[in-house]
Amino acid sequence: MFLVKFAISLPESRIQEPVTSNQQPAMTRHQLVEQIHKKRSYLCVGLDTDITKIPKHLLSEPDPVFSFNKAIIDATKDLCVSYKINTAFYEALGVKGWEAMEKTVHYIGDEHFKIADAKRGDIGNTSDQYAKAFFETLPFDAITVAPYMGSDSVKPFLQHKGKWAIVLGLTSNKGAIDFELLHSEGEFIYEKVLQTASLWGTTENLMFVIGATQANAFADIRKLTPHHFYLVPGVGAQGGSLKEISEQAMIKDCGILVNLSRAIIYASDGEDFAEKARIVAKEYQEEMQEYMK
Repeated sequence: MFLVKFAISLPESRIQEPVTSNQQPAMTRHQLVEQIHKKRSYLCVGLDTDITKIPKHLLSEPDPVFSFNKAIIDATKDLCVSYKINTAFYEALGVKGWEAMEKTVHYIGDEHFKIADAKRGDIGNTSDQYAKAFFETLPFDAITVAPYMGSDSVKPFLQHKGKWAIVLGLTSNKGAIDFELLHSEGEFIYEKVLQTASLWGTTENLMFVIGATQANAFADIRKLTPHHFYLVPGVGAQGGSLKEISEQAMIKDCGILVNLSRAIIYASDGEDFAEKARIVAKEYQEEMQEYMK
């Protein structure tokens, strides 16, 4: 029933055969690194758009979430190399949320690395459908995935040419101590995950999520995965240090995307929200520029 409603609600021009990953290539590692050096930035802006937190004047818009996202993107696109859409905030709104997400990812365009922060991961045939949803029906470059169920839950995402799986490695949440930081046979569980998952793909299609609040672990993590890119949430509102992360995790071609969500997109709840978002994004971009030297 949900899918039927979704199809009917789309404008006629949008009801068409899905764009496959072969028809619309994702951003390669080389292209991502080019953008990083061009913009002197490894900033990823998180579009964790909570309709209860966006400025009130936008609520009268036909699509408040998209209007908010569009303004944030316009204000920050020259300062960042990536946008991360946390799908939960859109899924919670049902059909309208999915429509806002689709419009947003198309609006971002091809110059930025587009991440679906969906944390999927299920048995093979289910993961295959998730991959089609985010890589073919929607033109994301990458999706976050949970490795708990093993290789057959992750590999379907790696079978789409040019697309990326971003595997949860060591996260910033308090619950990381429950499993990720447990010892097993002389190593942490997350270390086992990093070493094992790195064999499922390559440095051209597999990244890891490493939380910024785990800065003391970055040096050891780099030894385990010396050439992989990391998506690093937790700087800003969660207290992670951009300086520490950059010093310990950066490699020759940068190798890190630092995500900031609330600190940027909710810099103001007034009509100047986009201008204030740009100011904060610019501050982080300028700091990153210094570390890139």
